[in-house]
Amino acid sequence: MPQTTETPPEEVIRAALYVEPELVQRIHAAQLPQSLLDAALYAVSGGGKRVRPALTLLCCEAVGGSWDDAISAAVAIEYIHCFSLVHDDLPCIDDDNLRRGKPTLHIHTNEAMAVLAGDLLLPLAIQQISDGSHAPTLEANLCHTLSKATVEMVGGQVYDTLGGLPEHLDDIENLESIHRNKTGSLIHAACKMGALCGNATEEQLQAIDTFGHSIGLMFQIVDDLIDLHSPAHHVGKATGKDAAAGKTTYPGVLGVEKSKEAIEKLKKQANTALETLGKAGKTLQTSNVWMACRTR
Repeated sequence: MPQTTETPPEEVIRAALYVEPELVQRIHAAQLPQSLLDAALYAVSGGGKRVRPALTLLCCEAVGGSWDDAISAAVAIEYIHCFSLVHDDLPCIDDDNLRRGKPTLHIHTNEAMAVLAGDLLLPLAIQQISDGSHAPTLEANLCHTLSKATVEMVGGQVYDTLGGLPEHLDDIENLESIHRNKTGSLIHAACKMGALCGNATEEQLQAIDTFGHSIGLMFQIVDDLIDLHSPAHHVGKATGKDAAAGKTTYPGVLGVEKSKEAIEKLKKQANTALETLGKAGKTLQTSNVWMACRTR
């Protein structure tokens, strides 16, 4: 994998900072019991690269929209992501004590509150894109895209944690099925929702669709390598657990070098798809290179 700086591209950082206060303000607006409010705020704030909501904003911009057009969708996608992290960290699933460099929510509070805070973030995400601020057809498309990706994510987590993949699939097909669902689906949805909010043409939507599918799988392969090679203090969460748990990973099935080749292939697919957008796709291309090379 080519080397690059650890710092995300400037536009990704700006997009992440743009969405950050909205994540907090909209939880405050939900008028929650204090203990649940505190837990939800802990779950969504204080760390994280905000890659998914940043992609939503940047994909909207790439097809001619503004960040304001996609801010509700960006918040929604990050709430779903945070919900999934809170529940994944629970003792009954991955049993993790560290997330984003701080104690996981069930360690910070207790297991019951972590379950309930995760439960909260799921419908709260749907509220963001169904509050009447978009045209009815767009709201329906956004809700369908997000809910479909969430269903696929949960299915992927079941395959990853509990097994049960169809018997007719070979090792590579199993691997891709897990990765495209547990990680790729939500990243693809983040991109597609941004394009929808930007009123993308069919050609633009197809470009973003291919881009999102490519980077969604690529992102998880990179995560597999990070889990294998990077120390916990660098990543901000426990590493080396996938191999210990016997999980199906790209390095485990293909080896490190073949995994790097797969990343390079997917990066090229994503960049090729963006050529349709011309200069408007340059920021996404820069983000694509960073996502392929990151080490945390």
